[in-house]
Amino acid sequence: MATPARRLALRILLDSQRARATVGDLLATAEVSALSPRDRALVRELVLGTQRRRGELDFALAPLLSRPPDQIDTAVLEVLRLGAYQILHLRVPDRAAVSEAVELTRTVVPRAAGLTNAVLRRLAREGPPAFPDPGLDPLGWLTSEGSLPRWLAARWLARLGPQATLARARAFLIPPRAVFRLNPRVPDAAQQVVDAGLVAEPLTVPGAWRTGSGAAVAAALANRAVLYLQDQGSQLVAQLAAVPGLHLDACAAPGGKTTLIADLVGDAGRVIAAEASPRRLRSLATLVARWGSANVRIVAADATRPPFSCCFDAILLDAPCTGLGTLGRNPDIKWRTQSADLARQARRQRHLLEALAPLVRAGGRLVYSTCSSEPEENEEVTNWFLAEHPDFAPGEPPSWARVFRDGPFQRTTPESDGCDAFFAALLIRR
Repeated sequence: MATPARRLALRILLDSQRARATVGDLLATAEVSALSPRDRALVRELVLGTQRRRGELDFALAPLLSRPPDQIDTAVLEVLRLGAYQILHLRVPDRAAVSEAVELTRTVVPRAAGLTNAVLRRLAREGPPAFPDPGLDPLGWLTSEGSLPRWLAARWLARLGPQATLARARAFLIPPRAVFRLNPRVPDAAQQVVDAGLVAEPLTVPGAWRTGSGAAVAAALANRAVLYLQDQGSQLVAQLAAVPGLHLDACAAPGGKTTLIADLVGDAGRVIAAEASPRRLRSLATLVARWGSANVRIVAADATRPPFSCCFDAILLDAPCTGLGTLGRNPDIKWRTQSADLARQARRQRHLLEALAPLVRAGGRLVYSTCSSEPEENEEVTNWFLAEHPDFAPGEPPSWARVFRDGPFQRTTPESDGCDAFFAALLIRR
């Protein structure tokens, strides 16, 4: 029988397709948390690694199959990907990887156990085929070893050019390092990080730290609210929105930016954290309570119909988006997203901006941000908003943030900054 960790990894991969749930949500369930630390780490590695390298795995499996991978039974194909990932990328003996995959196949499609055995034994014996040369055939490399869907690879090539696209794809294949900030209410937080054995380096965004190892240790400290795991780009966005006064975080869950703004403004400000989803509202409330953010008030509210009549000194709209800037942390997004999703999200983002703009006081700021790398959700939305609202204009970021400047806006990229691709527009109401 296959190990519990491998059975759970397969179930998560299948559930992410059937229920349209994100892999991140499925990895955060109580069932995963109940595993031993070793098995929990294995489940995360198998699930995220298989999604991150899916294009490469399919390319390696294709010559060994009688039909294209997308014509193979879904459950069998996921088993083959899990086995191939262990053979090609993990220090799992080939024999064990094949045997576990065969046992997994028997649990989902028993008649295909022989196919799994033959394909993976041959892959272990012969290795993968040669990948296309990235210099001569960038699209071929991007859709195989680069593990991007064809539509996204072609899109980036047309917009960014081969060199930048290859650099971005390579950056997204590297599991991101843990980035965190400390809880200012824990006086010895920095010492606890040192005592736990984490070696961290400061980043450009004030208060952001990155560690090269010890992800499990960092997660344990996060569970005790000593630190909060948050990408540098996400921290940049919250820093741009933090000024003394009354704040609205219009789409606040899961609450990382909310609590950082609250930390930065302290007694000089108050943050209204609004969220429409009941489930996400509960997780937001849990974080705010655990973090100790006494200056945060949580409101169940839809940002498209904000129930406020007052004017805010600052509003943060971290808008719902495709998430295509977070493929290093959330590799399943690239396989779930289609090009048509960009226009759909852009319409929603414009609607949100229209609803929130009247709530910014004269002289106040509106920070619009996404964790997307795509212009339709970023500068195109912002430029449309500025054309429709001449009483708003781009503001001047802090001096430390100028390194992220891209025209009148701020942007982070995985290939240049080693973090998620975030976009932020700091807009001041005249």
